[in-house]
Amino acid sequence: MSPALLNAGNSPQRLGGLRYGLLGLPLAFVALPLYVHLPHLYANRYGVPLATLGLVLLLARLLDALTDPWLGRLGDHLQHRSSRHVLLAGGLSALVLLAGMGLLFFPPWADPAATLPLMLTLMLTYAAYSLLAITHQAWGARLGRTELERTRLFAWREGAGLLGVVLASVLPALLGWDAWLAVFALALALGWLAWTRCAQAPPTPAVAARGWHQELLHPWRYAQFRRLLLVFVVSGMASAIPATLVLFFIKDRLDAAPMEPVFLASYFVAAAASLPLWMRAVARWGIARTWLAGMLLSVLVFAWAASLGQGNVLAFWWVCVLSGMALGTDLALPGALLAGMIEQHGDRGQREGAYFGWWNLASKLNLALAAGLALPLLDQLGYQPGSTTGQGLQALSIAYAVLPCLFKVLAAVGLYFFFVRHSMSQVSTQSRKEVS
Repeated sequence: MSPALLNAGNSPQRLGGLRYGLLGLPLAFVALPLYVHLPHLYANRYGVPLATLGLVLLLARLLDALTDPWLGRLGDHLQHRSSRHVLLAGGLSALVLLAGMGLLFFPPWADPAATLPLMLTLMLTYAAYSLLAITHQAWGARLGRTELERTRLFAWREGAGLLGVVLASVLPALLGWDAWLAVFALALALGWLAWTRCAQAPPTPAVAARGWHQELLHPWRYAQFRRLLLVFVVSGMASAIPATLVLFFIKDRLDAAPMEPVFLASYFVAAAASLPLWMRAVARWGIARTWLAGMLLSVLVFAWAASLGQGNVLAFWWVCVLSGMALGTDLALPGALLAGMIEQHGDRGQREGAYFGWWNLASKLNLALAAGLALPLLDQLGYQPGSTTGQGLQALSIAYAVLPCLFKVLAAVGLYFFFVRHSMSQVSTQSRKEVS
């Protein structure tokens, strides 16, 4: 199947994109409980202190993040052997991921608050999730040849992922965690089977064999990659902090715990619905400028969220919808920008795993820092789950809304100077050549 089939259009084209993107549903379906619900669950149900929980999550996520470049290199090694090896590794990772999630949400150890088995299970689950996600991302990066094709391909993946997040945000409250686990198992099996039917990238010339260490560090040779990763990290911190704190904010700051499924579902539905609009923007403005527009929208929305308090349910619903629209750019565009960079460097079909290994390390570093810094900071500032004191709630508002604004502004500045202004100068130079 040609990469051209990934373009929007007739039924075969949509089927090609769906076969690749469907695995994004269970990957996102598990990500929300793993990174958002889990801290809330262990703090409230099992009584793990926030400072202890933050330290456990920080250590587990840092150790997990450090393995991602190695897993990416392993994915490249498997791809060089055959695509079948990649698919088999993905299937084994899916099985381990399913087992890990069952252990985390239904801990069989005698004391559910015990931190050692929690951290070990987290590390195993994170590793399985990482290998599955990295090999799947690298597969997609090998398919798209043009900027718009790559963006559409990642949009298929992230669109399916957003549907998974919406399901994950409402199923636990409606049916419980046991039903959630059963749905996750089914979605994971269907996603992997669809992946096995997906198009494969055309063969590429072999590169000279080099040592694992050289291959691992290869992406860092390029200043463009280092700059994009910096922007991605800072922007990701702006998203990871409110993702870690949103359930605390809804319950204690807004006093609207029954509305939690509605808020989360609205957020992710808005993100999914915005993807076609952002695709049109990419066709007109390019990836970098469209991503910048999403960043600026996010800053405006979270600045408004900082002023909200008890009873502002409708206002916060609009915050969820508008910030969800901004999320659409964060999900679909950075990976497409990286895929285009890989092709520019002549590494397409050879080293995608190495790039996406570091990419996923950055994503997890954001989540680790968000949990490891925000939760202990809130503890020091006097906030505890269920707090009703003015000082604690004010600290929660600052951490949930103001800090993300600061990080997102820094990311927007970096994106503009490193990529948007550069692309604009290239267009201006080309225009002058055409005139002359």
